[in-house]
Amino acid sequence: MIETPPLVDQYCHGVLRTELGLGTFEAQLIRSAGPPAAGTTFFDTQTGFAVRRWCPPLLGLEPHCTPARYLARRRELGVVESGRRLLRGSGVAAYLVDTGVPGDLTVPKELALAGDAEAFEVVRLELLAEQAADTSGTVPAFLANLAEAVHHAAAAAVAFTCGADAGYPAVLGRDPEPPGPGEVRGAAGRWLARRPRGGAVRDPVLLRHLLWSAVATRLPLQLHTGAGAGEPGQRPDQADPALLTEFVRATAGLGTRLVLLGGYPYHRHAAQLAAAFPHVHADLGAALGQSGARAAGVLAEVLELAPFGKLLFSSGGRRLPELHAVGALVFREALGRVLGGWVGEGAWSWRDAERVAAMVAAGNARRVYRLDERG
Repeated sequence: MIETPPLVDQYCHGVLRTELGLGTFEAQLIRSAGPPAAGTTFFDTQTGFAVRRWCPPLLGLEPHCTPARYLARRRELGVVESGRRLLRGSGVAAYLVDTGVPGDLTVPKELALAGDAEAFEVVRLELLAEQAADTSGTVPAFLANLAEAVHHAAAAAVAFTCGADAGYPAVLGRDPEPPGPGEVRGAAGRWLARRPRGGAVRDPVLLRHLLWSAVATRLPLQLHTGAGAGEPGQRPDQADPALLTEFVRATAGLGTRLVLLGGYPYHRHAAQLAAAFPHVHADLGAALGQSGARAAGVLAEVLELAPFGKLLFSSGGRRLPELHAVGALVFREALGRVLGGWVGEGAWSWRDAERVAAMVAAGNARRVYRLDERG
């Protein structure tokens, strides 16, 4: 068995504070534009099967119990206790939490308490823009307030990100360079004029401005790619990591590390970028939990291409603590299966396998985000 240290979950969200019924729980399992096919359920997915394999034992049930039995036990324990058991059973020592997702979700301190772990904030850039817009009456005031908000956030956060639904891989694929001051002022004026209160940032110029503002802080910048990026039903090729190649090239040497989140089913492209550019890292992400029984195959494909010091674990967990737990437990099992297989074949030594496992599980993330410097 390959030994790994306690994990660093380098990208996730908070969990829901509310109890869920069968239908509402099932709707959180995968991102979908509509209900499941007639006569089926979203439990009939690799994610659903992985939840039924790994989560019931953490709540005192047998693996593969029925969804109804599992959810009855969840309600019996209550949302707080079931969440605590699921998070603590995942073996995660630190969470990096994107706090920009709407909903009644736990904040980093609550997630840390429930999971008996550390937690650090990842700040969502377009949320800073929306907050600055709410307190600004003019374009100059908005841009000044936004610059101050980014500067202030950089002092406390461990990384920046943009929302997965912003569509910026395609935006940066068309124009990777920072926009000029005139472009930014014009885009800000148009957005502020038509923006309803609470409206999201979708303007391509403003998105580029936000991303380049983050690059200037030299904090790590997390970029959503792959099937997990974008709205359900959006063309998946618009989130291919390969679209970021020229942006990656333009940011080389500036001191900002880019972390490509997800990537699946284009995970090989993310791994290739991590191999080609010193400042790029690839995240294993929710793809392992989503691929379930095929997770070892997906992981092996990434390990074929990316240097091992460039790969970082994350669960990509969102809303359901089950997704945090499944992401972690499937990762451990897949990593053990892949590296253990290579040891068994004589291709690797046990010492090297455990050293690489420790890097991917926690060490790389601690280095990239300088977590140990934060106490």
